[in-house]
Amino acid sequence: MQHIKVYTKDELFKLLRFRAGEEKVGEAIQPLSNNWQHDLAASDCKFVLLGIAEDIGVRANYGRAGASTAFRPALESFLNQQSNQFLDAGSLVVLGEIVVDDLMKTAADLDVKREADLKELRSLVAVLDERVTEVIRFIVALNKIPIVIGGGHNNAFGNIKGASMALNKKINVINCDPHLDFREADGRHSGNGFTYAYEQQFLNRYAVFCMHEQYNNQKALQKFRKDPQHLYYNTFESVFIKEEIDFKTALAQCLGFLNDAACGIEIDLDAITNVPSSAKTSSGISPTQARQFIFQCASKTKPIYLHIAEAAPVLSHIKADNKTGKLIAYLIADFVKGCDYKCV
Repeated sequence: MQHIKVYTKDELFKLLRFRAGEEKVGEAIQPLSNNWQHDLAASDCKFVLLGIAEDIGVRANYGRAGASTAFRPALESFLNQQSNQFLDAGSLVVLGEIVVDDLMKTAADLDVKREADLKELRSLVAVLDERVTEVIRFIVALNKIPIVIGGGHNNAFGNIKGASMALNKKINVINCDPHLDFREADGRHSGNGFTYAYEQQFLNRYAVFCMHEQYNNQKALQKFRKDPQHLYYNTFESVFIKEEIDFKTALAQCLGFLNDAACGIEIDLDAITNVPSSAKTSSGISPTQARQFIFQCASKTKPIYLHIAEAAPVLSHIKADNKTGKLIAYLIADFVKGCDYKCV
């Protein structure tokens, strides 16, 4: 498997801020060597952190670049959290990043306004799909849970396909996102990852939590209406504007639709108010509600993977601010705690 940049113990320690008398998550976490496939297979870890530092899929969907900048600040924030009784850091390893430098270099000068360039961008996303699929398939086949950070929501397709192939069955997915990401299958990009997974028979049931009513096209909405057995959404407006249903009940409906089956958990950070992303929203859920979503999904399903997509810290108007990285670190910790939480 050639397309992995492994983060060894020495590289992880460079991100740590040590303090006498304390142990950080990065000190307690299980390290890997360059022989990572052997190490991972031999490890008793439950969770595998993985970054994707790309924004090709976002650009191929006419979005703003920047999602390539999320993984490193998120990882640094997570590694510098305290290792204590509330989080078993020994259950995690950091694998590293999927190699995308060659794809990003090719994409750098492409312009979506030119038809040939747009086509090439979407071809590059298809290449990335295969890299993501290969790595996720390997991790899931080891009965471990990938935590995928960064990149566009195009990477949902590789997550779903890889997990489906490892388990030899279609999988369920829940997604907190203003967008259904169910655009036409007209070439790969961040707006149609779930379409491709559905049409290629890797996706079984798909539930979208708090979708925004005016940011989804009618064709996508009609697809959901035509297949209510496999496709479901509730809307942000029904919860927060019309107040037809409360947050807890709306989430319970999505989880109920998944029939208690194993599922992938997705969150697009443009669902959260004022988080810098390719499609930043001024009216979304709060960071606390995002944390609740992650924890509840982890504790009340059988998670196959977690994917935190589309954050773009570089687009923050405060350039030295790492609030986005810290928020992602909270979400990672909430997921790990949720998976280990015993519901009563």
